[in-house]
Amino acid sequence: MPDGAQPVLDVRGLTVVFHTRAGSVHAVNDVSFTLQPGELLGVVGESGSGKSVTMMSLIGLLPSPPAITGPGEVHFGGRDLLQMPEPALRDVRGGEIGFVFQDPMTSLNPVFTVGMQIAEPLRRHMGLSKRAAADRAVELLELVGIPDARRRLGDYPHQFSGGMRQRVMIAIALACDPKVLIADEPTTALDVTIQAQILELMQELRERLGMAVIWITHDLGVIAGIADRVMVMYGGQVVEHAPVHELFSNPQHPYTQALLKTVPNVQGQRAKRLTVIEGQPPILLAPPAACSFRDRCPHAWELCHRALPQRYPMAGNHDAACFLCDPGLAPTRPAATSPEVQDA
Repeated sequence: MPDGAQPVLDVRGLTVVFHTRAGSVHAVNDVSFTLQPGELLGVVGESGSGKSVTMMSLIGLLPSPPAITGPGEVHFGGRDLLQMPEPALRDVRGGEIGFVFQDPMTSLNPVFTVGMQIAEPLRRHMGLSKRAAADRAVELLELVGIPDARRRLGDYPHQFSGGMRQRVMIAIALACDPKVLIADEPTTALDVTIQAQILELMQELRERLGMAVIWITHDLGVIAGIADRVMVMYGGQVVEHAPVHELFSNPQHPYTQALLKTVPNVQGQRAKRLTVIEGQPPILLAPPAACSFRDRCPHAWELCHRALPQRYPMAGNHDAACFLCDPGLAPTRPAATSPEVQDA
């Protein structure tokens, strides 16, 4: 990643609201981040934190209604994706930005061969002939490690194992040489051996092709091994953002600290009960007016219940949305008043 390089993706103040019968769900609130060429950005957080919704909204994958994306800006290649009409956005989606979904069995069409599904974006975005698209599909299957690739073009998704189906999904996402690849928990449904193979494959492809990657996951172990930077989300907001080694060695937000404590330690120590974060995630039926983690935080104080913290910058390209990180408030901050994160 060259110093001073222009970001390939620049997201500013992104907001997503779902209008439902129960009310307006503010799923993503003022999310901002950048992605540099060739970089792997890890996005972590518990279920419902807004990880997948944020990334799907970037390229118009959310149904509207009920989802309303905006205000905000998503700059990519000199264009604001949120302002692009659907036909133009369709050219970006699958062409310049690839997406790998969590469950390949529900993402691949069961009635079309794998070869047809890989060839579709090649013919749609690159204008290849049927023969040229088939040849390129063979190259892609070989690239992602599927043996006897030409013969397997005529196979259907159910004829592949789970790991092989995920490789097919990666091949489809890579078909048009995208500048950005978004992977939404692509290894969650796989056993650990296949998961390791997919992670190794993604690292090799990233280095070989030079593309930027956004990797969405709840698995902190995966992020520790593959990411350059990490963005932690909670309650539809970015609560901490840092280089991967800085985040693991010096977490600043209480949610990040609690999240890291939930990772089992198996390095020869006596078995302990797993740590849990007490309480429940926030109900997002209103825009956040105070810290979203306040009711579960061991350090919450009066200010946390009436004001929304900004993302305070710290050394090492590190920032966190917590009043603990505001140096101007340190003299007035009281001792912790909420229960500590406890063992289950």
